[in-house]
Amino acid sequence: MGLEHGILKAMSYRYLLFDADDTLFDFAKAQRVALERSFLELKGAYEPTYLSLYEEVNTMLWQAFEQGKLSQVELKEQRFMVFLERLELNLDPFIFNQLYLKRLSEGQFLLEGALELIQDLARHCKMVIITNGLKEVQRPRLSTSLLMPYFEGLIISDELGVAKPNPAIFDAAFDLLGQPEKAETLMIGDSLSSDMQGGLNYGIDTCWYNPAAKSNTRGLAVTYEVSSLREIAAIVGSAT
Repeated sequence: MGLEHGILKAMSYRYLLFDADDTLFDFAKAQRVALERSFLELKGAYEPTYLSLYEEVNTMLWQAFEQGKLSQVELKEQRFMVFLERLELNLDPFIFNQLYLKRLSEGQFLLEGALELIQDLARHCKMVIITNGLKEVQRPRLSTSLLMPYFEGLIISDELGVAKPNPAIFDAAFDLLGQPEKAETLMIGDSLSSDMQGGLNYGIDTCWYNPAAKSNTRGLAVTYEVSSLREIAAIVGSAT
């Protein structure tokens, strides 16, 4: 929906649930840097084509995990096994996975304007981060980032054993926030399948961060759709 609708509702949002990667953090950059460094350390060479294949395999397995078709353990075990097999490279997938996760956990790159947005919103709202991710990656990179002092806490799917859109992860967020009114709470994220679907299932308003102007292939009735972080500030804070 348009920005006008967001302004009319702005005073009602006192609690914000934020996705992390590709909403506040530049995960694409963190992933690219981690993959390149891992290959250079283990193989001594890196080809840019490796990234697109890895993203294909990784996306396929994460979708299976979100749909409950794959466990977190299976995801960890299969990701680099499948990836390296497709590349026909004789590298140990376990060792590669460990190194990659270590390098990924160091990637704290923020999207442009993210720090300013969170600093602004923190003046009026209580916020938590909910992320579908591995604890050994997300806990060190997010908990020590410049953003965390402005959040009430960090909820990681790997630590709970459930992922967005599962309602249990939203239960954990509401517990952390002291059980706020759903009408005062907004879910903000870039993923239709996890963030928007999860928010809709839980009965809270949703804000789809969609800078690439992707099609709403699921036909979800999101409350807001924005293409920039500035628009999020206008929706949440313009009337406070």
